[in-house]
Amino acid sequence: MIYLDNAATTPVRREALEALWPHLTGSFGNPSSHHQVGEAAAAALLEARRSVAQSLGCRPGEVVFTSGGTESDNLAIKGIALGTPLGRHVVTTAIEHEAVLESCDYLHRLHGFEITLLPVDAAGRVDPAGLARALRPDTTLISVHYANNEVGTVQPLAELAAVAHAAGVSFHTDAVQAGGWLDLDVTRLGVDALSLSGHKLGAPPGIGAVFLRGRLAIEPLVHGGGQERGKRSGTENVAGAVALAVALRLAVAERALVASRTGALRDEFIATVLGETPSARLTGHRTERLPGTASFVFPGTSGEAVLLELEQRGIVCSSGSACAAGSSEPSHVLTAMGLSADVAQTAVRFTLGAGTTAEEAAAAAASVRAAVAAVARLGG
Repeated sequence: MIYLDNAATTPVRREALEALWPHLTGSFGNPSSHHQVGEAAAAALLEARRSVAQSLGCRPGEVVFTSGGTESDNLAIKGIALGTPLGRHVVTTAIEHEAVLESCDYLHRLHGFEITLLPVDAAGRVDPAGLARALRPDTTLISVHYANNEVGTVQPLAELAAVAHAAGVSFHTDAVQAGGWLDLDVTRLGVDALSLSGHKLGAPPGIGAVFLRGRLAIEPLVHGGGQERGKRSGTENVAGAVALAVALRLAVAERALVASRTGALRDEFIATVLGETPSARLTGHRTERLPGTASFVFPGTSGEAVLLELEQRGIVCSSGSACAAGSSEPSHVLTAMGLSADVAQTAVRFTLGAGTTAEEAAAAAASVRAAVAAVARLGG
Protein backbone atom coordinates (compact mmCIF):
# COMPACT_ATOMS: atom_id res chain seq x y z
CA MET A 1 0.00 0.00 0.00
CA ILE A 2 1.15 3.54 -0.82
CA TYR A 3 -0.40 6.00 1.61
CA LEU A 4 -1.02 9.44 0.07
CA ASP A 5 -3.67 10.79 2.45
CA ASN A 6 -1.47 12.59 4.95
CA ALA A 7 -3.75 15.64 4.97
CA ALA A 8 -6.38 13.42 6.61
CA THR A 9 -4.00 12.02 9.22
CA THR A 10 -0.35 11.15 9.59
CA PRO A 11 1.32 8.12 11.17
CA VAL A 12 2.30 8.67 14.79
CA ARG A 13 6.00 9.36 15.15
CA ARG A 14 7.97 6.87 17.22
CA GLU A 15 9.42 9.73 19.27
CA ALA A 16 5.92 10.90 20.15
CA LEU A 17 4.85 7.38 21.12
CA GLU A 18 7.89 6.91 23.31
CA ALA A 19 7.28 10.26 24.99
CA LEU A 20 3.60 9.67 25.74
CA TRP A 21 3.81 6.05 26.93
CA PRO A 22 5.12 6.77 30.46
CA HIS A 23 2.19 9.15 31.03
CA LEU A 24 -0.28 6.36 30.28
CA THR A 25 1.45 3.91 32.61
CA GLY A 26 3.66 4.99 35.51
CA SER A 27 3.08 8.75 35.48
CA PHE A 28 -0.67 8.58 35.01
CA GLY A 29 -1.76 11.16 37.57
CA ASN A 30 -4.35 13.91 37.30
CA PRO A 31 -2.40 17.20 37.04
CA SER A 32 -4.94 18.87 39.34
CA SER A 33 -4.25 16.41 42.17
CA HIS A 34 -2.09 17.71 45.00
CA HIS A 35 0.05 14.66 45.61
CA GLN A 36 3.24 13.22 44.17
CA VAL A 37 1.66 11.45 41.19
CA GLY A 38 -0.51 14.45 40.30
CA GLU A 39 2.35 16.88 40.65
CA ALA A 40 4.49 14.78 38.32
CA ALA A 41 1.73 14.95 35.73
CA ALA A 42 1.41 18.72 36.24
CA ALA A 43 5.16 19.11 35.72
CA ALA A 44 4.99 17.12 32.47
CA LEU A 45 2.05 19.22 31.27
CA LEU A 46 3.91 22.44 32.06
CA GLU A 47 6.96 21.26 30.17
CA ALA A 48 4.79 20.30 27.17
CA ARG A 49 3.19 23.75 27.25
CA ARG A 50 6.60 25.42 27.37
CA SER A 51 7.79 23.33 24.43
CA VAL A 52 4.74 24.15 22.28
CA ALA A 53 5.11 27.84 23.16
CA GLN A 54 8.75 27.77 22.09
CA SER A 55 7.76 26.17 18.78
CA LEU A 56 5.18 28.91 18.21
CA GLY A 57 7.23 31.82 19.52
CA CYS A 58 4.73 32.74 22.23
CA ARG A 59 4.40 32.59 26.02
CA PRO A 60 3.40 29.31 27.69
CA GLY A 61 0.30 30.96 29.17
CA GLU A 62 -0.91 31.65 25.63
CA VAL A 63 -1.11 27.93 24.75
CA VAL A 64 -4.37 26.08 25.45
CA PHE A 65 -4.50 22.32 24.92
CA THR A 66 -7.65 20.99 23.25
CA SER A 67 -8.96 17.74 21.78
CA GLY A 68 -7.85 18.68 18.25
CA GLY A 69 -8.12 21.17 15.41
CA THR A 70 -11.92 21.33 15.36
CA GLU A 71 -12.14 22.28 19.02
CA SER A 72 -9.26 24.73 18.60
CA ASP A 73 -11.12 26.48 15.78
CA ASN A 74 -14.35 26.55 17.77
CA LEU A 75 -12.67 27.94 20.87
CA ALA A 76 -10.79 30.63 18.97
CA ILE A 77 -13.72 31.83 16.87
CA LYS A 78 -16.55 31.60 19.39
CA GLY A 79 -14.30 32.48 22.30
CA ILE A 80 -12.93 35.66 20.76
CA ALA A 81 -16.21 36.78 19.19
CA LEU A 82 -18.18 36.32 22.41
CA GLY A 83 -15.41 37.29 24.82
CA THR A 84 -14.23 40.49 23.15
CA PRO A 85 -17.21 41.63 21.07
CA LEU A 86 -16.29 44.93 19.45
CA GLY A 87 -19.31 44.40 17.25
CA ARG A 88 -21.34 41.67 15.65
CA HIS A 89 -19.47 41.18 12.39
CA VAL A 90 -17.06 38.34 11.52
CA VAL A 91 -15.10 37.95 8.29
CA THR A 92 -13.92 34.59 6.97
CA THR A 93 -13.55 32.97 3.55
CA ALA A 94 -15.76 30.78 1.40
CA ILE A 95 -13.20 27.93 1.42
CA GLU A 96 -12.59 27.42 5.14
CA HIS A 97 -12.80 24.08 6.89
CA GLU A 98 -16.25 23.19 8.20
CA ALA A 99 -15.05 23.77 11.77
CA VAL A 100 -14.61 27.45 10.94
CA LEU A 101 -17.69 27.87 8.76
CA GLU A 102 -20.01 26.14 11.21
CA SER A 103 -18.59 28.11 14.15
CA CYS A 104 -19.40 31.29 12.24
CA ASP A 105 -22.86 29.95 11.42
CA TYR A 106 -23.41 29.30 15.13
CA LEU A 107 -22.51 32.92 15.92
CA HIS A 108 -24.98 34.05 13.27
CA ARG A 109 -27.87 31.81 14.31
CA LEU A 110 -27.63 32.07 18.06
CA HIS A 111 -25.95 35.42 18.67
CA GLY A 112 -26.94 37.60 15.74
CA PHE A 113 -23.50 38.06 14.21
CA GLU A 114 -23.28 39.01 10.54
CA ILE A 115 -20.84 36.85 8.59
CA THR A 116 -18.98 38.00 5.48
CA LEU A 117 -17.54 35.23 3.31
CA LEU A 118 -14.62 36.55 1.31
CA PRO A 119 -14.33 35.24 -2.25
CA VAL A 120 -11.13 33.66 -3.54
CA ASP A 121 -9.55 33.63 -6.97
CA ALA A 122 -9.34 30.58 -9.23
CA ALA A 123 -6.26 29.40 -7.34
CA GLY A 124 -7.95 29.71 -3.95
CA ARG A 125 -6.12 32.83 -2.75
CA VAL A 126 -7.60 35.69 -0.73
CA ASP A 127 -6.85 39.23 -1.88
CA PRO A 128 -5.63 41.43 1.01
CA ALA A 129 -7.26 44.44 -0.64
CA GLY A 130 -10.53 42.54 -0.75
CA LEU A 131 -10.22 41.84 2.96
CA ALA A 132 -9.66 45.52 3.67
CA ARG A 133 -12.80 46.42 1.73
CA ALA A 134 -14.84 43.88 3.69
CA LEU A 135 -14.01 45.35 7.09
CA ARG A 136 -16.53 47.47 8.97
CA PRO A 137 -16.47 49.50 12.18
CA ASP A 138 -18.25 46.62 13.92
CA THR A 139 -15.92 43.84 12.67
CA THR A 140 -14.74 41.90 15.70
CA LEU A 141 -12.83 38.98 14.18
CA ILE A 142 -11.23 37.74 10.95
CA SER A 143 -10.53 34.04 10.42
CA VAL A 144 -8.54 32.90 7.37
CA HIS A 145 -6.84 29.54 7.22
CA TYR A 146 -3.11 29.33 6.62
CA ALA A 147 -3.38 26.62 3.97
CA ASN A 148 -6.39 24.92 2.43
CA ASN A 149 -7.06 21.33 3.39
CA GLU A 150 -8.37 20.28 -0.04
CA VAL A 151 -6.17 21.98 -2.62
CA GLY A 152 -3.19 23.03 -0.49
CA THR A 153 -3.19 26.71 -1.45
CA VAL A 154 -1.20 28.81 1.02
CA GLN A 155 -2.58 32.22 1.93
CA PRO A 156 -0.53 35.46 2.21
CA LEU A 157 -1.12 35.28 5.94
CA ALA A 158 1.20 38.03 7.18
CA GLU A 159 -0.32 40.49 4.68
CA LEU A 160 -3.85 39.56 5.73
CA ALA A 161 -3.00 39.86 9.42
CA ALA A 162 -1.47 43.28 8.80
CA VAL A 163 -4.74 44.42 7.23
CA ALA A 164 -6.60 43.19 10.30
CA HIS A 165 -4.32 44.93 12.76
CA ALA A 166 -4.38 48.20 10.83
CA ALA A 167 -8.13 48.16 11.50
CA GLY A 168 -7.76 47.02 15.11
CA VAL A 169 -9.41 43.64 14.45
CA SER A 170 -8.29 40.30 15.92
CA PHE A 171 -7.03 37.73 13.42
CA HIS A 172 -7.32 33.94 13.74
CA THR A 173 -5.86 31.32 11.46
CA ASP A 174 -6.61 27.63 11.17
CA ALA A 175 -3.07 26.27 10.76
CA VAL A 176 -4.03 22.61 11.03
CA GLN A 177 -2.75 21.72 7.56
CA ALA A 178 0.28 24.01 7.84
CA GLY A 179 1.53 22.45 11.07
CA GLY A 180 4.25 20.22 9.68
CA TRP A 181 5.13 22.32 6.64
CA LEU A 182 5.14 26.09 7.19
CA ASP A 183 6.55 28.70 9.58
CA LEU A 184 4.40 28.79 12.72
CA ASP A 185 6.02 31.70 14.54
CA VAL A 186 3.00 33.74 15.61
CA THR A 187 4.99 36.96 15.86
CA ARG A 188 6.29 36.74 12.30
CA LEU A 189 2.83 35.77 11.08
CA GLY A 190 1.19 38.55 13.08
CA VAL A 191 -1.77 36.41 14.18
CA ASP A 192 -3.73 36.69 17.43
CA ALA A 193 -4.94 33.09 17.46
CA LEU A 194 -3.71 29.95 15.72
CA SER A 195 -5.19 26.42 15.72
CA LEU A 196 -3.22 23.17 15.56
CA SER A 197 -4.07 19.46 15.46
CA GLY A 198 -1.70 16.79 16.69
CA HIS A 199 -2.58 14.00 14.29
CA LYS A 200 -1.66 16.14 11.29
CA LEU A 201 1.99 16.30 12.35
CA GLY A 202 2.85 12.97 13.95
CA ALA A 203 1.04 12.99 17.30
CA PRO A 204 -1.98 10.75 17.97
CA PRO A 205 -5.58 11.85 17.38
CA GLY A 206 -7.39 13.51 20.26
CA ILE A 207 -4.93 16.27 21.06
CA GLY A 208 -4.61 19.79 19.68
CA ALA A 209 -3.64 23.26 20.78
CA VAL A 210 -4.65 26.83 20.17
CA PHE A 211 -2.52 29.92 20.62
CA LEU A 212 -4.57 32.76 22.09
CA ARG A 213 -2.73 36.04 22.49
CA GLY A 214 -2.68 37.05 26.12
CA ARG A 215 -4.51 40.34 25.71
CA LEU A 216 -7.62 38.57 24.39
CA ALA A 217 -10.61 37.97 26.63
CA ILE A 218 -11.96 34.51 25.81
CA GLU A 219 -15.41 33.11 26.51
CA PRO A 220 -14.83 29.39 27.18
CA LEU A 221 -16.84 26.70 25.43
CA VAL A 222 -16.39 24.11 28.16
CA HIS A 223 -17.13 25.04 31.77
CA GLY A 224 -16.25 23.12 34.91
CA GLY A 225 -13.03 22.85 36.86
CA GLY A 226 -11.27 25.85 35.36
CA GLN A 227 -8.36 23.99 33.78
CA GLU A 228 -6.25 25.67 31.09
CA ARG A 229 -6.50 28.98 32.96
CA GLY A 230 -10.25 28.85 32.76
CA LYS A 231 -10.30 28.70 28.97
CA ARG A 232 -10.97 24.97 28.61
CA SER A 233 -12.20 22.99 31.58
CA GLY A 234 -11.71 19.24 31.87
CA THR A 235 -8.91 16.96 33.02
CA GLU A 236 -6.00 17.54 30.69
CA ASN A 237 -4.73 14.90 28.27
CA VAL A 238 -1.18 14.92 29.62
CA ALA A 239 0.09 12.07 27.45
CA GLY A 240 -1.38 13.70 24.35
CA ALA A 241 0.08 17.09 25.23
CA VAL A 242 3.52 15.56 25.71
CA ALA A 243 3.25 13.77 22.34
CA LEU A 244 2.08 16.94 20.59
CA ALA A 245 4.98 18.92 22.04
CA VAL A 246 7.50 16.36 20.80
CA ALA A 247 5.95 16.02 17.34
CA LEU A 248 5.70 19.79 16.91
CA ARG A 249 9.27 20.38 18.06
CA LEU A 250 10.56 17.82 15.58
CA ALA A 251 8.38 19.20 12.77
CA VAL A 252 9.75 22.70 13.34
CA ALA A 253 13.34 21.46 13.49
CA GLU A 254 13.02 19.36 10.32
CA ARG A 255 10.68 21.63 8.37
CA ALA A 256 13.11 23.20 5.91
CA LEU A 257 14.67 19.90 4.84
CA VAL A 258 11.42 17.91 4.76
CA ALA A 259 9.48 20.63 2.93
CA SER A 260 12.19 20.97 0.29
CA ARG A 261 12.44 17.23 -0.31
CA THR A 262 8.68 16.62 -0.30
CA GLY A 263 8.02 19.67 -2.46
CA ALA A 264 10.37 18.29 -5.12
CA LEU A 265 8.55 14.94 -5.07
CA ARG A 266 5.22 16.77 -5.30
CA ASP A 267 6.36 18.73 -8.34
CA GLU A 268 7.52 15.54 -10.08
CA PHE A 269 4.22 13.88 -9.22
CA ILE A 270 2.22 16.80 -10.62
CA ALA A 271 4.29 16.92 -13.80
CA THR A 272 3.81 13.20 -14.39
CA VAL A 273 0.07 13.25 -13.82
CA LEU A 274 -0.48 16.32 -16.02
CA GLY A 275 1.85 14.98 -18.71
CA GLU A 276 0.41 11.45 -18.89
CA THR A 277 -3.28 11.93 -18.02
CA PRO A 278 -4.94 14.07 -20.71
CA SER A 279 -8.03 14.97 -18.67
CA ALA A 280 -6.14 15.98 -15.52
CA ARG A 281 -6.40 19.57 -14.28
CA LEU A 282 -4.43 20.79 -11.28
CA THR A 283 -6.44 22.63 -8.61
CA GLY A 284 -5.05 25.19 -6.22
CA HIS A 285 -2.17 27.61 -6.64
CA ARG A 286 0.63 26.28 -8.83
CA THR A 287 3.47 27.37 -6.55
CA GLU A 288 1.96 28.76 -3.33
CA ARG A 289 0.81 25.37 -2.11
CA LEU A 290 1.69 22.96 0.68
CA PRO A 291 4.78 20.87 -0.14
CA GLY A 292 2.85 17.63 0.11
CA THR A 293 -0.40 18.45 -1.68
CA ALA A 294 -1.22 17.60 -5.30
CA SER A 295 -4.93 17.92 -6.08
CA PHE A 296 -6.63 17.36 -9.42
CA VAL A 297 -9.96 17.16 -11.14
CA PHE A 298 -10.55 14.65 -13.94
CA PRO A 299 -13.54 15.94 -15.95
CA GLY A 300 -15.63 13.19 -17.49
CA THR A 301 -15.02 10.76 -14.63
CA SER A 302 -16.24 10.23 -11.09
CA GLY A 303 -13.78 11.17 -8.37
CA GLU A 304 -15.07 8.38 -6.12
CA ALA A 305 -14.68 5.83 -8.91
CA VAL A 306 -11.09 6.96 -9.52
CA LEU A 307 -10.40 6.61 -5.80
CA LEU A 308 -11.70 3.05 -5.78
CA GLU A 309 -9.70 2.16 -8.87
CA LEU A 310 -6.55 3.62 -7.30
CA GLU A 311 -7.12 1.73 -4.08
CA GLN A 312 -7.36 -1.52 -6.03
CA ARG A 313 -3.93 -0.63 -7.38
CA GLY A 314 -2.60 -0.06 -3.86
CA ILE A 315 -2.80 3.75 -3.80
CA VAL A 316 -4.64 5.30 -0.85
CA CYS A 317 -5.77 8.91 -1.33
CA SER A 318 -8.99 10.92 -0.98
CA SER A 319 -11.45 13.16 -2.76
CA GLY A 320 -10.96 16.06 -0.33
CA SER A 321 -11.59 16.74 3.33
CA ALA A 322 -11.89 13.61 5.48
CA CYS A 323 -14.42 15.51 7.59
CA ALA A 324 -16.77 15.67 4.59
CA ALA A 325 -16.26 12.08 3.45
CA GLY A 326 -19.46 10.44 2.29
CA SER A 327 -21.14 13.70 1.34
CA SER A 328 -22.85 13.72 -2.06
CA GLU A 329 -22.45 17.48 -2.36
CA PRO A 330 -19.65 18.94 -4.50
CA SER A 331 -16.73 20.49 -2.64
CA HIS A 332 -17.55 24.00 -1.42
CA VAL A 333 -13.87 24.80 -1.85
CA LEU A 334 -13.76 23.92 -5.54
CA THR A 335 -17.06 25.58 -6.40
CA ALA A 336 -15.91 28.75 -4.62
CA MET A 337 -12.83 28.64 -6.86
CA GLY A 338 -15.10 28.71 -9.91
CA LEU A 339 -15.36 25.03 -10.85
CA SER A 340 -18.74 23.67 -11.83
CA ALA A 341 -20.45 21.19 -9.52
CA ASP A 342 -19.98 18.40 -12.08
CA VAL A 343 -16.24 19.01 -12.39
CA ALA A 344 -15.82 19.45 -8.62
CA GLN A 345 -17.16 15.95 -8.11
CA THR A 346 -14.27 14.52 -10.12
CA ALA A 347 -11.70 15.73 -7.58
CA VAL A 348 -8.93 13.56 -6.18
CA ARG A 349 -6.41 14.74 -3.58
CA PHE A 350 -2.97 13.19 -3.13
CA THR A 351 -1.06 14.29 -0.03
CA LEU A 352 2.50 13.15 0.40
CA GLY A 353 4.06 12.96 3.84
CA ALA A 354 7.50 13.26 5.34
CA GLY A 355 7.94 9.50 4.95
CA THR A 356 6.82 9.25 1.32
CA THR A 357 9.63 7.89 -0.83
CA ALA A 358 10.53 8.87 -4.37
CA GLU A 359 9.68 5.33 -5.49
CA GLU A 360 6.23 5.51 -3.92
CA ALA A 361 5.48 8.90 -5.47
CA ALA A 362 6.60 7.73 -8.90
CA ALA A 363 4.58 4.52 -8.67
CA ALA A 364 1.47 6.41 -7.61
CA ALA A 365 1.83 8.95 -10.41
CA ALA A 366 2.20 6.16 -12.94
CA SER A 367 -0.99 4.55 -11.64
CA VAL A 368 -3.15 7.64 -12.06
CA ARG A 369 -3.40 7.52 -15.86
CA ALA A 370 -4.37 3.84 -15.82
CA ALA A 371 -6.94 4.38 -13.09
CA VAL A 372 -8.55 7.35 -14.84
CA ALA A 373 -8.55 5.51 -18.17
CA ALA A 374 -10.19 2.48 -16.57
CA VAL A 375 -12.94 4.62 -15.05
CA ALA A 376 -13.50 6.44 -18.33
CA ARG A 377 -13.89 3.13 -20.18
CA LEU A 378 -16.63 2.19 -17.75
CA GLY A 379 -18.43 5.45 -18.44
CA GLY A 380 -17.22 7.49 -15.46
